[in-house]
Amino acid sequence: MQKLLFITLLTTFLYANNPLPYAALGDVIYDNVETIAHLKTIESYDVYKDDIEKYVSDVQATKEMGYELQKKTSNILKKEYLNKLRELSKKNDYYLRSIQTNYKESMKNNNYKLFSQIINNKLIDVQKHKKEIIDYYYAHQDNIDKEGVIEDLLNEDAKLRALKEAQKKHYKTKKQLEAERIQRIRENDRAERLKIEEDLEKDLNKKKEEIRKLQIKELSR
Repeated sequence: MQKLLFITLLTTFLYANNPLPYAALGDVIYDNVETIAHLKTIESYDVYKDDIEKYVSDVQATKEMGYELQKKTSNILKKEYLNKLRELSKKNDYYLRSIQTNYKESMKNNNYKLFSQIINNKLIDVQKHKKEIIDYYYAHQDNIDKEGVIEDLLNEDAKLRALKEAQKKHYKTKKQLEAERIQRIRENDRAERLKIEEDLEKDLNKKKEEIRKLQIKELSR
């Protein structure tokens, strides 16, 4: 029952717009709560399950308070809401620091299970740590199941490499274009030289023929 209530509360506010009052502070809390809720799926956070559920419930209650403040002006409610946001902000920061710490520790201690759980539960920005994750996977691929985030990252890299290769074939490099230009100039120069030589040869043969005819004419007198 408690688990069902937790999921219901979480689903309720995940798909709603955040309250407008103090949005700069509130949005961070409301947008991160799903990530923090996923910590419950990691074994090393088993002891924090109750705390996480309470945090999610507190965020939901605070979000409802924000909606109420959005509808009416109340200095008392305004102050109470701001104080609650500040309190939740500290917990939000704590959980996010914890996520990063455990991510680093999982690699340092070669805790492959924890590493896989963290990156596959959207607890960190996998695109930001993409190279680090892939490098760690290749170094320990016999111990890490690539299914999930790692497989997605590897597929991204494969598609990118294929795209680059296609671009290389489609678009010639500056060096290639320059080499082809020089080759064309050389071929044009060679064709021009051959044409000049052919014209000279024709002129020479014509003059020889004229001289021969003149000699024949002279001898026939």
